[in-house]
Amino acid sequence: MPLGLYIHVPFCLRKCLYCDFTSYPYQQDLLEKYLEGLWLEMEYYRQELSPEHKQIATIFVGGGTPTCLVSGQLTEMLEQVGKRFQILPDAEITVEANPGTVSLTSLKELKAAGFNRLSLGIQSTHAELLKRLGRIHTVEQAKEAVDFAGKAGFNNINLDLIFGLPGQTVEQWQQSLSQVLALSPQHLSCYGLQLEEGTPLCRSVDKGELEACPEEWELTMYRTAIETLAAAGYRHYEISNFSRDGYRCRHNLNYWQNGQYLGFGPAAHSHLGGTRWGNTENIMNYVRLLQEGQRPILEIKKLSKGEQMEETAFLGLRLMEGLSLDAFKQRYGREFLEVFGQQVHDLQKKGLVQLEAGHLKLTSQGLPVANRVFAEFIQVVEEFSQ
Repeated sequence: MPLGLYIHVPFCLRKCLYCDFTSYPYQQDLLEKYLEGLWLEMEYYRQELSPEHKQIATIFVGGGTPTCLVSGQLTEMLEQVGKRFQILPDAEITVEANPGTVSLTSLKELKAAGFNRLSLGIQSTHAELLKRLGRIHTVEQAKEAVDFAGKAGFNNINLDLIFGLPGQTVEQWQQSLSQVLALSPQHLSCYGLQLEEGTPLCRSVDKGELEACPEEWELTMYRTAIETLAAAGYRHYEISNFSRDGYRCRHNLNYWQNGQYLGFGPAAHSHLGGTRWGNTENIMNYVRLLQEGQRPILEIKKLSKGEQMEETAFLGLRLMEGLSLDAFKQRYGREFLEVFGQQVHDLQKKGLVQLEAGHLKLTSQGLPVANRVFAEFIQVVEEFSQ
């Protein structure tokens, strides 16, 4: 089966105040070290993987801010992948971008290099909320970036939005949705803000300098997004993701279907052959280990059959179509309800999941408490660990 490939670019011009992802301030010397390590990691897997694991169906270059690199460096990334792996002709190839780091010229270069999907982190269409998040772009730059992307030939564009921000009102969220819909993207990702411990935004809330968004407002914002985007012709296909027909993100679908993928770069994660592993976050350690001929792995775990089934269950429930019971049986040789019957029964009684047309799916009541539902499927490891 072809794999997904994720490449982590751990650099930003300035870290956003809510972000806890692994990223570093852009420095040319550190970037050069990173790229040296990246080529070494690609070469390691070229030599170690079997031919069937060197077919690539999707590539996602994320960060950080990949577009704080010059377009030629991102072009070289794809060229280096192509030298070592077979990128399928219809591969979906995504690059994430901050609207403040792209131009018409740079986007034309990325499109010519082979990138065919662009994901822009707009987050909000209100200047004061962008400032609160520590974003470097303006509202006008966001709109301009979408215009540039269309002129550069991108016809598969995702826009990220965040709701539940400190000080954000439901009316502001509705305005953001309306303004973003006016840009006619093919895909929208709408995420509820997670206040991560240790981030400047979380500290501001903890100190009382900012007031967290009330839970009832956040729930209203989420339901508003679902209703507004459905009315505009977008299909709600995953908890936080909406697309026009034919534009679901294939790379992320592979994650949610518990497929196999490789992750290159510091802090990148992989899932292959029933094993999950994650790379070290430190760039210098990452490069040093690869120079020594070692994999730059910080953690690795061989999954038991039970753990694999659990992951397939809760990842599949992220999809609005739900988890296919037939696909589960084909994959594991066990009936889903034989393994998770009690969990399903209990969640059905609470009105959080439903069985429909051979799929287990979240109900509208279960959607806002999805993490609580997922936790119910992490209870059977011991029974099936052998």
